[in-house]
Amino acid sequence: MSQLKIRLYQLLKHVQSLNQIKQIHAQIILQSLGATNNLIGALIQSYSAHKKLKSARNVFNKYPTLQPTFLWNLLIQAYSKTSFTEQSLHLFKQMLLVGGCHSLAVPDDYTFTFAITACSRQRTVFGYGQNCHTMAVKLGYDSDVCVGNALVSMYVVYSEMVYARKVFDEMPQQDIITWTSMLKGCVTGGKILEAEQVFVEMPERNEVSWAVMIAGYVGHKMYNDALRRFNDMLDDDNVKPNEAILVSVLSACAHLGQINQGEWIHFYIEKNRFPKSSNVSTALIDMYAKCGKIDYAKQVFNGAGNRDLLTWTSMISGLSMHGLGKEALKVFDEMLEQGIKPDNITLVGVLNACSHSGQVNEGLSIFNNMEREWGISPKIEHFGCLVDLLSRAGRLEDAFKAVKTMQMEPDDVIWRALLSACRIHGNVGLAERVIEHVKKTGGGGRLLLSNLHASFGQWDNVRRIRESKIHKEDDSTPGCSYIEIDGVVHEFLAADKLHPRIREITRKLNEVMKRISLDGDDMRTL
Repeated sequence: MSQLKIRLYQLLKHVQSLNQIKQIHAQIILQSLGATNNLIGALIQSYSAHKKLKSARNVFNKYPTLQPTFLWNLLIQAYSKTSFTEQSLHLFKQMLLVGGCHSLAVPDDYTFTFAITACSRQRTVFGYGQNCHTMAVKLGYDSDVCVGNALVSMYVVYSEMVYARKVFDEMPQQDIITWTSMLKGCVTGGKILEAEQVFVEMPERNEVSWAVMIAGYVGHKMYNDALRRFNDMLDDDNVKPNEAILVSVLSACAHLGQINQGEWIHFYIEKNRFPKSSNVSTALIDMYAKCGKIDYAKQVFNGAGNRDLLTWTSMISGLSMHGLGKEALKVFDEMLEQGIKPDNITLVGVLNACSHSGQVNEGLSIFNNMEREWGISPKIEHFGCLVDLLSRAGRLEDAFKAVKTMQMEPDDVIWRALLSACRIHGNVGLAERVIEHVKKTGGGGRLLLSNLHASFGQWDNVRRIRESKIHKEDDSTPGCSYIEIDGVVHEFLAADKLHPRIREITRKLNEVMKRISLDGDDMRTL
């Protein structure tokens, strides 16, 4: 390679701007260097790195002779990383046609890796991906670890775990990418026990593997297991928590109300000078708010330099959760001034804030204008907030009317909120109409009707409904609660008899209920 070629090649490897690439491209044309493989390959890579695939494709098409395999690979790979993955497959088809006539352009292991990866990113070409698999086997490239990884990943994306496992088992060698893909497939497929087995069997793990496993626990509401696995990771000197791991364990702490572990993670972030991204800040705000430390949540929010929609929403929801409605609305106004558009979750927090601060007109205005102002159609969560807003203000008839005009079926939460408001305001007549409406429409099921009758002390009706459940299948999910005592999280299910101290707990509960009765309190209000 001449000195000019070497110089241009080195410049392309270190180029910073698109204008520089174009200048080098012009020199290649002027100096008639368009047939220099390495130089043209570097030019295609440079354009691709700057997301100028049209220019890269133009360079490829103007190659003076038949393009060699590695140039095809560069372009197929570039398209496989974008939303235009169909172009990768189109190029692969062209290459197969050309390669059938000339040995200069035949697919190799890189070609199959990039083509199969493109199939993973376009959910409608599973059949084409299987064809790529068949061709790779026919040409002997299925034994290559990169091709095998691409195949496992593709089958995981399509939730075809039987095929993924078959490829995995037949690979002569697996690496950490192979194992992590299998782990991800088990987690996303809901097979958490199989995921645990894969995780235990992994010969090595990196931060991605730990993140997939911990996030899997959190996604399946196995929060204690998530924290246990996080503590195991801290004992591994070869890996450090990344952002995904920290966000997941902070979410687990938030759901468990485990403030001690949450504060320790915050200390770890500060001590190790971990970058405070918007995701980390949001997770910290959410954790502190749900653990009852709203002042700490405010401190994190005020110190967050890069606030996105999630950060603002987390702060608004946290303030609303703590009954600080006016502060929440103030934060919402600041968010709008910053030009940030709310989403569904943001408006749930804002409507709750209006409800808790008694700003009925403000809440009604937001609810009635949310579709026009922000293009968000009210969902059942927003109607629930509306019912709560009107009920707290004593506007029970308006609340009942809103429920009856919903375009979706009201859930148990909405009916219970309305009945609770009827009880608080002593409106027995409306409560009876609500119960009759639920019976007539068949909404809510037996459990809801039982709870509605219990709200007004109609115990005969409660007994009749609950006794009927003995003869019918009841697929309701038992309620679950957590409490942290001395750093240990205890989990309780409805009708739980398995806790090791259940007898002691039951005895103490009976003692509390007896004292309440002696003091003359109405147990139905509890």
